[in-house]
Amino acid sequence: MHNGAMAKITILRTDITTLDVDAVVNAANRQLAGGGGVDGAIHRAAGPQLSAACRKLRETSLPDGLPTGQSVATTAGNMAAKWVIHTVGPVWAKTIDKSDQLASCYRTSLQVADEVGAKTIAFPTISAGVYGYPMDEATRIAVETCQQTDTAVETIYLVAYSAEAEAEYRTALENS
Repeated sequence: MHNGAMAKITILRTDITTLDVDAVVNAANRQLAGGGGVDGAIHRAAGPQLSAACRKLRETSLPDGLPTGQSVATTAGNMAAKWVIHTVGPVWAKTIDKSDQLASCYRTSLQVADEVGAKTIAFPTISAGVYGYPMDEATRIAVETCQQTDTAVETIYLVAYSAEAEAEYRTALENS
């Protein structure tokens, strides 16, 4: 049971792969195969242990890949973090509201963080890169979901990869 205290949310503009936190969240693809953007950067920084751990998941518990909105933890390999929590964000669509799937990425990542005992976690801006989610909406959903999720995590870092992302996070936090 958690004490109901809210995790502290801190906005950073930095390279997520260099952070000394318990868990770094990876905006993964369904195959957990590494790719572009933050996913590729995390795979490069973590080294071969991460690819091996992802392959093992695909061969065992996740033969069909990781469903959108779900999360799973692996080693962080060569990174300072202890764990990488992989989550698959939705691809933005103008005609379909996928905000529940995006919120689920943050919620399930925090649940996995609790399961592994992480007290500090760093999130990238899930779905706001190649998946095309509008930055204002992606950052608002991130802030609101992190505030509303009951977790034992003490500090949540929302990591902006651009000045736009940083500004939108700050606006979302001020308006929450």
